[in-house]
Amino acid sequence: FAPLAALRPSFLRGGDQAVLTTPRGSGITAARGGASALSMGSGYMLRPDASGGASTGRKYFIAGNWKMNPDTLEEAKALAQEVVKCSEKSQRDMDICVCCPYPFLATVVDITRGTKVSVGAQDVFTEDKGAFTGGVSVAQVKSVGAKYVVIGHSERRHGNIAAESDAIFNLKTKKVLGAGLEAILCVGETKDEYEAKLNKAVCALQLSKGLAGVSAAEMKRVTIAYEPVWAIGTGLTATPEIAQEVHAFIREHLTGMYGAQVAQSVRIQYGGSVAPNNVDTLMACPDIDGALVGGASLQAESFDKIINFNEPAASQRV
Repeated sequence: FAPLAALRPSFLRGGDQAVLTTPRGSGITAARGGASALSMGSGYMLRPDASGGASTGRKYFIAGNWKMNPDTLEEAKALAQEVVKCSEKSQRDMDICVCCPYPFLATVVDITRGTKVSVGAQDVFTEDKGAFTGGVSVAQVKSVGAKYVVIGHSERRHGNIAAESDAIFNLKTKKVLGAGLEAILCVGETKDEYEAKLNKAVCALQLSKGLAGVSAAEMKRVTIAYEPVWAIGTGLTATPEIAQEVHAFIREHLTGMYGAQVAQSVRIQYGGSVAPNNVDTLMACPDIDGALVGGASLQAESFDKIINFNEPAASQRV
């Protein structure tokens, strides 16, 4: 495992090679290879298809997680309107979503209706109704027009706002799918777990527990978001090589759970300080199918650049 500050990727756009440079100035060169992709070191591959998704047919999926922002309904309206404008620039067949606080859901749904932008909730409660002060049910979220629900975000795993278990996230996932909505299930390791080389083991356990009882057919409405906790809101970002390695492992683990056909169809987002200056190289990876974007989704200009990221130049694809 590379140290967190190790590999710094840079791609040469004008020729037939791409180079992954290290802080010491050495590089791993990816030249023309087989018919489908460019290889970059151990398992790192450039995404070969620029038509809107991976060659598997998975469409890119960019979701903005507004968290507990902005302050007012008027600010939420303005941001939603800007996101719609950003989405209109995109020529890709892709999915775009904003996950906003509960008080803004209905209004943002109205603003985005009939556009490329869908709306998601950031959480739901495990029960359908009753004496659960502060709880919001999946039926309530669905009734205002939300399509997606984020489940298992690290801020709900590790005590920022809650310290919920995989069992709770599993209940929520099944509630969301049972209501006909789509789930964005987050997985990822802490800094200590990363340094201990446990990131894959942690993701495997979270996937197995979080998806327990979820059928292969229901996986059509599940997106996995890999969010290394050490990279969320810290300015640190997993390098493309680190991210691709874990995303490929997640797909391999899903193959063991559901078979290759299902695993190849599931979209896996990367989440962890995604920004305009790193989105291009992250989206070039074949197993990264989009992004779950935090802080950068609150600035229309930044989110615009993320939605409309630059794919690898034709000379970098085979």
